Amino acid sequence: MNVLDIELLSELDQVLNRCADDGGADLVVLKGAGERAFSAGVDIRDHTKEKVPEMLEVVHGVVRKLLGLPQVTIAAVRGACLGGGCEIASSCDLIVATEQSWFATPEIRVGCYPPVALARFSQLIGYHRAAEMILTGRRFSADEAYAMGLINRVCAADQFDAELQRFVHELAEQSGAVLRVAVKGLRAVSLKGFEQALQYSEQLYCRELLQTADVEEGIKAFLDKRPPAWRHR
Repeated sequence: MNVLDIELLSELDQVLNRCADDGGADLVVLKGAGERAFSAGVDIRDHTKEKVPEMLEVVHGVVRKLLGLPQVTIAAVRGACLGGGCEIASSCDLIVATEQSWFATPEIRVGCYPPVALARFSQLIGYHRAAEMILTGRRFSADEAYAMGLINRVCAADQFDAELQRFVHELAEQSGAVLRVAVKGLRAVSLKGFEQALQYSEQLYCRELLQTADVEEGIKAFLDKRPPAWRHR
């Protein structure tokens, strides 16, 4: 399910560093191994109070790195795209997904919230859709994600590789130099205020969320495979 633990995220950060230094590449495609999931999200075991600061640092480091790459980025999504995986996919410039793919930020169900989604999704997909994703954690089908502007293209599973290659070909036909300038401008305009919003989201997570009793209960219940017994404080 391509769960993102701290070690894997650190490796991904290093790979993105190499991409940033690659002057011969104009496109970067990010794919999950296998067909079950792009990513099931950040390892729940890294959501403990002790690990949260490091976890936020590596997750948000990857997001910041993706948003700063000189290349155009494409997330190629098969299957589940959840939590931190959904945040990473949404940090790419373009997303193509199969009809069987689904998207969710289910952190609320384990007593957390998705900091990147909190900082960005209102601008990306509109306040009410962002509120529904973040506050209910429900699954959105690929068609729903397409309709609300979270992803660019949806295709049948057996057409996925061909559709991805068509997308890549459309971009590769353009001037690489111009693509780099254009995507730099697109991001600069769309991400105005994002860094400040993400810093606020991180501070809220560490200073208030981690002080609640329910954040520990949610994680423990998930690991114990039982419904959480919320104390609502």
